[in-house]
Amino acid sequence: MAVSKHGEPVELVIGDHSVRVTNPDRVYFPEAGVTKIELVRYYIAVADGLVRALHLRPTTLERWPGGVVEGAQLTQRDGAPGDAFYQKRVPKNAPSYVETARITFPSGRTADEICVTEPAVLAWAANLGTITFHPWPVRRGDVDHPDELRIDLDPQPGTDFADAVTVATETHALLDELGWVGWPKTSGGRGVHVYVRLQPRWTFTEVRQAAIALARELERRRPDLVTTAWWKEQRGEKVFVDFNQNARDRTIASAYSARARAWAPVSTPLGWDELADAEPRDFTVRTVPERFARLGDLWAGIDETAHDLTPLLEWWERDLREHGLEDMPYPPDHPKMVGEPRRVQPSRAKKPH
Repeated sequence: MAVSKHGEPVELVIGDHSVRVTNPDRVYFPEAGVTKIELVRYYIAVADGLVRALHLRPTTLERWPGGVVEGAQLTQRDGAPGDAFYQKRVPKNAPSYVETARITFPSGRTADEICVTEPAVLAWAANLGTITFHPWPVRRGDVDHPDELRIDLDPQPGTDFADAVTVATETHALLDELGWVGWPKTSGGRGVHVYVRLQPRWTFTEVRQAAIALARELERRRPDLVTTAWWKEQRGEKVFVDFNQNARDRTIASAYSARARAWAPVSTPLGWDELADAEPRDFTVRTVPERFARLGDLWAGIDETAHDLTPLLEWWERDLREHGLEDMPYPPDHPKMVGEPRRVQPSRAKKPH
């Protein structure tokens, strides 16, 4: 009997379920040498934190069945084929313990996405080549009212993680003034994410407006380092606060998700006091399990407080009324929204005669 090139299947018992891992020795992260079975075992090791981050949330799977090998590319939103892809609809023949949640895309179409409720689902998804879990900022019981404000601090060329940390520190101070609790994590790259739990009372449109208002306030406080410019050509060497991550059908890698980079990084929750000395490359599929075992889930208390979005919506109205600051462009694949400015790159816009 021929031996599989990537090892014989492994059966893992996780809770009440048995999960079969095929091709366990396939190298998924070449620089780190991390294999598929190591990724599966990583997700089991941090399951308490990851299930909390994903619990009852519609979740898109970022699948790399062949691993993050050199030259591998993601299938693009415009349809350009790739070696990896985003799985939005629950795969056919999913086991019965994989629950789902129905969401509506901006186009009006619907889909049943996976909805994580227990650790076995993580291992099952990882066996399909899922490297990153992308949850919606809603729960299955109310998929039209987000319960998370997601602040994505994205360093532009010429800036780095240290600059994102500086902006995160400014964000922390702003949240303190509001009396809000923010939860920071590395992005798994050069950025920083800060999450704020919300009362699920507002629409995606309102939460995005609140994110824009917060971003503009950060820009006012640190104009030297922060930008809200949607067009890359206008951002300069600053940290972009990506407000559009709060638009419907936009998702961010969850806490404890691995990222599709060759060194096997993990989007890792940190304490505010850790940020200044943190080095993103220290948080990987191989190092985070020990940290998790030692510290537990630093986001364990994230569901204890849900905030009232009203102050940021008042800032939105103030900026409109007093400063003439209106809406910002949505992502290019999003339907045109009421009140949205033209989606024309400034350098390509027709100049008035």
